[in-house]
Amino acid sequence: MEAIEPAYGTAVLLLIAAGAVALLLFLIMKVRLHAFVALVGVSVVTAVAVGFPLADVPDVLMFGFADTLGSVALLVAFGVMLGRLLEVTGGAQVLADTLIGRFGEKRAPLALGVAALAFGFPIFFDAGLVVFLPIILTVARRFGGSLLLYALPAAGAFAAMHAMVPPHPGPVAATEQLGGEIGVTLLVGLPIAVAAWYVGVYLVSRVLGARVRVSVADAVFGRVRDARGRAGEEEERGEAGEEDGVLLGRTPPSFGTVLALLLLPLVLISFDTVLNTLGTAGVLDAESGVPAFLGLLGATPVALLITVVAAVLVLGRPRTSMAGVRSIVDEALAPICAIILITGAGGMFGGVLELSGIGDALSSSLSGLGFSLIVQAFVIATLLRVAQGSATVALTTTAGLIAGAVGEAELGSVQIALLVVAIAAGATVLSHVNDSGFWLVSRFFGMDEKTTLKTWTVLETTLGLSAFVLALGAWAVV
Repeated sequence: MEAIEPAYGTAVLLLIAAGAVALLLFLIMKVRLHAFVALVGVSVVTAVAVGFPLADVPDVLMFGFADTLGSVALLVAFGVMLGRLLEVTGGAQVLADTLIGRFGEKRAPLALGVAALAFGFPIFFDAGLVVFLPIILTVARRFGGSLLLYALPAAGAFAAMHAMVPPHPGPVAATEQLGGEIGVTLLVGLPIAVAAWYVGVYLVSRVLGARVRVSVADAVFGRVRDARGRAGEEEERGEAGEEDGVLLGRTPPSFGTVLALLLLPLVLISFDTVLNTLGTAGVLDAESGVPAFLGLLGATPVALLITVVAAVLVLGRPRTSMAGVRSIVDEALAPICAIILITGAGGMFGGVLELSGIGDALSSSLSGLGFSLIVQAFVIATLLRVAQGSATVALTTTAGLIAGAVGEAELGSVQIALLVVAIAAGATVLSHVNDSGFWLVSRFFGMDEKTTLKTWTVLETTLGLSAFVLALGAWAVV
């Protein structure tokens, strides 16, 4: 759908958006209304308030809801299937033990973050998070303390790589719009993303984890008994456990098997992201022949489907019957219905704000600011991010708005790359209730909305600010 012609000025539209966010928080945090119901209800009220024709309101609601569900539902479903198979067969424990053995117990959060940085290079934020979830929970169970000590470094690593580093679509699209070089953006964006993650995520997560206690029992897999407890129970029950899918008394898979399973979606998704990047650059035709086939295998839902089938064959089937595998998968899918619906409703709310014209009205009033280009890029991206929620929309819209000024300034490729990082930094900060990622993190780690605002929103903001400060410093030098 296309955005409507705004019925009100920018100030009124921003007041409507602010009022909608305030109403949503009131309904969820004070009235204790279910988040899904509150999000859908506020979306309807907002759509009417900004002036959509009443006959168009259902289509407006479906715009963001369907788009978000289309990208999230399959990823979450396949991700939790893979995660549950890794958990009940002991694969997550094996990987966690190996990581801790290499890094040491005190560096467990750092180990998870570094691993997520590596895996996050080609994998999108949501896909990486669902694959890593069982590993995060296994490490958190082993060492205790707040789940946030282990969850935030990994989640923040995926967020940093997704926002700032090609071949992810946001920085690639922004680089193309600004007339830059993708290779240079990669060389500039990668070290800034890693440094910003260390300062704005890892160090901050240590403070947040010490102050805010989140129990593993509240996470998406938290109510499932851990591997060791169920293994001991099965020794008493004998072979009965094999019938209902309990297979933790069996020999766990090797580290090599677990690592190969985690690398499989990494390699497959790399096909798609790298081929898309080469196609965008005009190096090859990615829409036909072998590149198109590899691109299909690398589509995230297909890559995760292939990985789940592989996990069934190498983890589940050697240790139990297909009925047992089916039981494990059903157990994994049961808790995620609310996660998918709430995340979709968050996308619905963000879609209403996007189509309302709030972003366009705001950006048109800001494009003539007298700041330097890099500051202007950050400010516009930040305000667009806060107004409509989608980091990708904020990133690509900001790049389009400043593209003319960038062309007139005749900037070098390094300066353009720094502009892309600054835009990505602005598009990262202040994740809140109109961002579907906010709800994904909230429900995966069992946090209520107030806790998520105090932790994830703060972390995303410190990550974005750290990246912007680094880009601004480099801009002053070059």
